[in-house]
Amino acid sequence: MKIRSPYDRLDLKINKKDRVLEIGPGHNPSFRSNVLAEKFVDTNYHRCGDVKIYPHQTFVNADGENLPFKDKEFDYTICCHVLEHADNPVKFVKEQCRVSKRGYIEAPSMIGEYLFPKKSHKWVILEIDKKLVLYEKAKMSENYACDYGEVFLNYLPFQSLAYRLLWYTRGNIMNVCYEWEDDIEIIVNPQDEYYLSFFTKKWDRQMSEKIFPPQTLFKDIRNTLKAACYLLINTLKGKIRNRQPLELSEYMKVKGIDAP
Repeated sequence: MKIRSPYDRLDLKINKKDRVLEIGPGHNPSFRSNVLAEKFVDTNYHRCGDVKIYPHQTFVNADGENLPFKDKEFDYTICCHVLEHADNPVKFVKEQCRVSKRGYIEAPSMIGEYLFPKKSHKWVILEIDKKLVLYEKAKMSENYACDYGEVFLNYLPFQSLAYRLLWYTRGNIMNVCYEWEDDIEIIVNPQDEYYLSFFTKKWDRQMSEKIFPPQTLFKDIRNTLKAACYLLINTLKGKIRNRQPLELSEYMKVKGIDAP
């Protein structure tokens, strides 16, 4: 079940002694992860760069739909921008629930996918009633050929504080951020008119408020100040830590093992 909507993968409820698995970290692994499970090591079709790993991490070449781990072997699982690529998303999330007690899933929202689409993405995703609802992108009528990622992903987040704060104060506008415990509620290609309408019809006010609940001016100001503090603290932490992961080939040399 869903327990909260974090700001991003740096805002997770991970205990100090937790053993953490990350699925599909690609070129941008989380430093907190202990084990990385990556399916594709010889192609960057599903990511923006070569696989990278921190020296303290264990790398496993594995498919997220068939994880080579015992039941509840991990305390926490991180999965950022991988669900939208899955061949079988139901099996994909069930495997996370099998091997881990808790976790975090982050994926592009329907709006995010429209603004910066990727050909490798198979699913458009919304969070509705604390459920992850996926609809096959090939069935969507919208034009996903125009990529505005240079503006909304690569430029404005680094040039406009107001735009950056919008990401944090209006959760799920660009990404679905879903922290879970025990299990994950997921619906794929819904046939029920209620869920289907979000993907196939024009949103009215009631639908808009379902995805982005209205809030009072006081709550809006409070959330903006809270988000600004979070952004400032994490920016300073990033400059202080300045840790860089290794390329896969370099990691293998350091560990003295053959590349998969």
